[in-house]
Formats: sequence, C-alpha cells, structure tokens
Amino acid sequence: MMQSFKIISVLLISALTSCTSKKHSTPENSNAASGQDTITAFVLKTSKVQKIVEFPAELLPYLNASLFAKVQGFVKVMKVDIGDKVTAGQTLAIIEAPEVNARIQEQENNVQSARSKYLTSLDNWQRTAKAAQTPNTVAPVDLEQSYNKMLADSAAYLSAKNLTQSYRQMGNYLAIKAPFSGVVTARKADPGDLVDAKTLMLTVQDINRLRLRVQVPTEYVATKLTSDKIAFRLDAYPGKDFSAKLTRKTGAIDPATRTELWEFDYVNNDHALRAGDFAFAELNVHRADSGFIVPFSAVVTNQENKFVIKISNDVLQRVNVRQGFSTDAGVEIFGDIHEGDILLVKATDEIVNGTKAVWKLSALK
Repeated sequence: MMQSFKIISVLLISALTSCTSKKHSTPENSNAASGQDTITAFVLKTSKVQKIVEFPAELLPYLNASLFAKVQGFVKVMKVDIGDKVTAGQTLAIIEAPEVNARIQEQENNVQSARSKYLTSLDNWQRTAKAAQTPNTVAPVDLEQSYNKMLADSAAYLSAKNLTQSYRQMGNYLAIKAPFSGVVTARKADPGDLVDAKTLMLTVQDINRLRLRVQVPTEYVATKLTSDKIAFRLDAYPGKDFSAKLTRKTGAIDPATRTELWEFDYVNNDHALRAGDFAFAELNVHRADSGFIVPFSAVVTNQENKFVIKISNDVLQRVNVRQGFSTDAGVEIFGDIHEGDILLVKATDEIVNGTKAVWKLSALK
C-alpha cells in the first residue's frame, strides 16, 4: 500500500513538472511581440487613364449674319419677318434713297458728255495725224496738242465710267439680300424707318447645322476623345441625349479663361434645337499614354505635400507624388514610382520613413 502511494506521488509530481515546462517553452508570435498588425499592399501597374467629364456648352448657328443698311434712306419694303426661311441672294428689304438715284442719273449724263468729248478729240487727232503725213502741212506742235487732248479726254471718259459704276453699285445697296440660305431670326426695321450704315435691319442664321462649343480646361486639352462623337443634353429635353461630332479646335489657350475651344457639329435639319441654347457636353477622354491609377486611400495629403507609402525590403518609405485625374477606379498619380512597386492600400500621415512592415498583397478591384 505504501509502495503504491509513492508511485502515485511521483507520477503527480512528474505531470505537474511537465505542464510547467511546456508552458514556458512555447515561442511568441513575432507580430504580437512587436505589436504590429499585418498591413495590406498592392502591386503598382500601368493602365489606361480614362475619364468621363461634363462641361457646359453653347449651341450656336453654323452661320450668322447681321444685315445693316449700306446707304442712308427710308425703308420702302420689308419682304420677310422672323421665322421666314430664305435662300442665298433673295431680296429681303428695299431702301428708298432718291438722292442716290439722282446721282446715278447725273453721272450717266456725265459719262455721255465725256464720251462725246473723247470721240471728238480722237477724231481730231486722227485727222491731224493723217494730214501730217504730207510734209509742211501740219505744225508738229499742233499734232502733239491734238494727241495730248485725246489722251486727256480718254482718261476723263474712263474716270466717268468708273464713277458711274460705283454709283450703280451704291444703287445695288438699296436692296438688302440674303448672304446664304437660312432663317430670319431678327427684324429691326419697318417700312418708313430712316436707316443708315449703323442701322441693323435683319439677322439671318443657318440653323440646319449647329456649332456646339465647349470650353475645355487646360488639364484636359492634351487628352484624346475615345470617339469623335460626344453626347450632350439640354434642359429643354430632360432625359434625352443628342450626339455631335468633333470638327475643329482652336489650338490655343484663351488667357482669360485658361481653356481651349473645341467645336462640334450637330445636324439640325428638323430645327428641333435652338441656336443660343445652353447645353452640357459629356466628353469621354483618355491620356495618350498609360499611367498609374491607385486607390484614393493610398494617397495622403498634408499641409506640405502629397505622398504614397512604398514598401522596399519590408521597410516603409514615403514617396512624394502629384495628383492627376480622379476617376471611378481611383486617382492618377505621378512621381518617382515605377511599375511593380509595392504600395500600401491605406496610407496615413502617422507612418514614419524607415518603419519595418509586416504586409500582405491584395488584388485591387
């Protein structure tokens, strides 16, 4: 009995000693020992930098002409009104200016008089020249005088004809004609009104095509459209989109607005859209070259700069960057970064350069 008690005691002591020994020999986790959590990182890769932006735009007529009176007079006839369709060369209004017609008639009489003098002096010179062929018949001075008078009368005749032509041209100004086919959008004169060269009478616009003008900020002028056609909308047509085609750019920055004018053409044969209306143009643009898009959380902005956290040999390093486009996928960045770099998904201003990191890779969505 005593022997059995000793054996049991020895076994109990051995068991207790074994448990105590196992408890003290278990190694601690390195993360727990250092107090660090595993941080998430991603591999930096190049991608197409694309963004959809919306800018205010303006619809303008393809052609627009303000028609002024070219001579002073009274409006005799107004043949059109607002909304009327006109064709190129069509007479739209007639101005009555009696003094212009009187000048034309007077000048035509002057032309006839100058012509008669010229023909007379020409005939006289020809006769004198023929007579001078007989020796000692005509004095040389008389021949020269007749020739000079013929030249003078010829010049006077040509001058009178040119002056008459200018007066006739002025007479043509009495008729106001359409410079191109379009629609009359403004009428500022009525029959009986006194008009002169400063009087706006009519406005004609070609609205079969409209110009959609978009002022593009400088940060987007170097981008390219994914398609030469864009969508635009108007408040007058809620829920409906229209399409216009890129046709021209100014190629220069307006110093007043720091924008470049891009112009798109819209075919408006049904005249559904109105020139002068405001619109909103949606541009799907992309960079010419690939770039780096990172999550918004990967970029830290403080009072000094913007930076991302790069992992190099398990050491955290701040890398200053510049921010580009903000897209649905993230933000575009530029700086001393390269494809294949490891960056933190969630960077903070509290991270100090040189900090050792325990990290794992995560695939970006």
